[in-house]
Amino acid sequence: MKLALHWKIIIGMILGIIFGFIMNAYDGKDFVSDWIAPWGKIFINLLKLIAVPLILASLIKGISDLKDISKIKSMGLRTIAIYVGTTLIAIIIGLTIVNTVKPGVGMSQDTITKIKMKYENDAGVTDKLAKATAQNDAGPLQALVDIFPSNIFVSLAEAKMLQVIFFALFVGICLLLIAEEKAKPLINFFDSLNEVVMKMVDLIMLFAPYAVFALMANVIIAFDDTEILIKLLNYAGCVVLGLALMIGFYLVLIKFVVKKSPLWFLKEISPAQLLAFSTSSSAATLPVTMERVEEHLGVDKEVSGFVLPVGATVNMDGTSLYQGIAAVFIMQVIWPEGLTFTNQLVIIATALLASIGSAAVPSAGMVMLVIVLESIGFPAELLPIGLALIFAVDRPLDMCRTVVNVTGDATVSMIVAKSLGKLHDHPKPKEWDDNYDAVK
Repeated sequence: MKLALHWKIIIGMILGIIFGFIMNAYDGKDFVSDWIAPWGKIFINLLKLIAVPLILASLIKGISDLKDISKIKSMGLRTIAIYVGTTLIAIIIGLTIVNTVKPGVGMSQDTITKIKMKYENDAGVTDKLAKATAQNDAGPLQALVDIFPSNIFVSLAEAKMLQVIFFALFVGICLLLIAEEKAKPLINFFDSLNEVVMKMVDLIMLFAPYAVFALMANVIIAFDDTEILIKLLNYAGCVVLGLALMIGFYLVLIKFVVKKSPLWFLKEISPAQLLAFSTSSSAATLPVTMERVEEHLGVDKEVSGFVLPVGATVNMDGTSLYQGIAAVFIMQVIWPEGLTFTNQLVIIATALLASIGSAAVPSAGMVMLVIVLESIGFPAELLPIGLALIFAVDRPLDMCRTVVNVTGDATVSMIVAKSLGKLHDHPKPKEWDDNYDAVK
């Protein structure tokens, strides 16, 4: 019997975790870093390699196939409205949990001091502070300016997703505005490019179980201070609980809005979720998310080609939920006087806006967290301590919240497709070897 892809990935993940613990016990960190971790990096690089051409091809093809500019407005407004709505719900869930459980209340001064000494001057903390400062110092309309590229080839090379999306939308709309016979050759080119990139996804996914093994082994060897991890378990538990509730909310939407089985949805999207967990990157997972949503969940390419690339850039439900919990947790520990109702309303508003600007890359949530904290007047001298408090558990929580981000993108794409009559009941998945017999 052929083992389903998600089971292969789960097996690879479990074996990677076990192998990581074994290497930790026998001082094999260098072996994992030198000989195992590079295979995971190669896999992520391959996914990133095809992410930009996939967005470009699928979005241009999807827009040009609409045949009606008014449909773009309809789809765009629905997509953004639903993304904003789910993000708002995520932040509220996070704040409700952290204010109820109060994980930061009662943490001993010894633990705070130990965490501060270990992580306050860590390169990761200082780097995120520097990035947040640079982003915060930009003008109020800088985020808008950054959407419009001055050189599309630079944008493609640097994988600036919002700029690529804008260019693809611009090209797609222009294809609608010229004569069909003139547009047809370019549309056919991007249609063919889309098919080629999707086939690349199929081939790359053959390597996924082994890559996940390498990624998980590398993650495990990074956790060398289990005592601090245990001390922060209450905080981490709040985040995981919130993320689980958010997944439950998506399943309710799938059941009652999309009218599909939640278990079926989880089964079909699980390879993308598992890769999101392993890579901590919505952008790297995007090609797989698109393949699962189109070929397994039945969302029309016109919808997935627009909704998913936009979602990977602006929809950060898991990250927003985390920012709400992390901000309040940090205040509970070192700045309890800042825990006012007004400040929590500001957190909701800032986290909502910050999620739109948050990059779809690992640990971008911590950068945006600094901006959220600064928006409520959090003392600047305490920011390094605040980030140090959560730094030890940021990586595993980043993995979990990326799963929620990807699941949210898939859910919204199904809702939009359902509302536009673009959801197919019997999708036909493609395999890597569909045309192999004809060319071997």
